[in-house]
Amino acid sequence: MNRLKALRKEKGLTQIQMQMLTGIDQSDYSKIESGKRYYSFEQCKRIALALNTSMDYLAGLTDQKAPYERSKGLHD
Repeated sequence: MNRLKALRKEKGLTQIQMQMLTGIDQSDYSKIESGKRYYSFEQCKRIALALNTSMDYLAGLTDQKAPYERSKGLHD
């Protein structure tokens, strides 16, 4: 989860701000970031949207931080 923490810090966000952006409790988010807990598909989606990246980047499947082009209505 080092990628997740690095990207959050690069964006200048705190874990509390991530809680506000994603709806994921700060203590749960901290565990996700430290690798003590895995995130669900929905949580990964929310984090990717909040950090303006792709789920593939968060999962380590690509080294491109930029998100894919999103279709309208997908970020609801």
